Amino acid sequence: MANAKKKGTASAVWELVEPIVQGFSLVLWDVRYVKEGAQWFLRVFIDKEDGLVDINDCENVSRAIDKPLDELDPITDNYILEVSSPGVER
Repeated sequence: MANAKKKGTASAVWELVEPIVQGFSLVLWDVRYVKEGAQWFLRVFIDKEDGLVDINDCENVSRAIDKPLDELDPITDNYILEVSSPGVER
């Protein structure tokens, strides 16, 4: 049941944030909702088709998705939002 909840949450977040990410000419690579220890993490991975993601890209997306996530409220638990690149070893 918990796994289905995580998948449903990630899917809802994906639908919400993908158009926002695309608005920055970026690609939504993955969305993960995971628990590590006692803390939940919502991880949004972004990429560029023509270059490397930098800290400004991550900050811009994080700021842009924060309010819509609060408004949609797809996550009832407290969580930490992380926006990052999938890395070179994807």
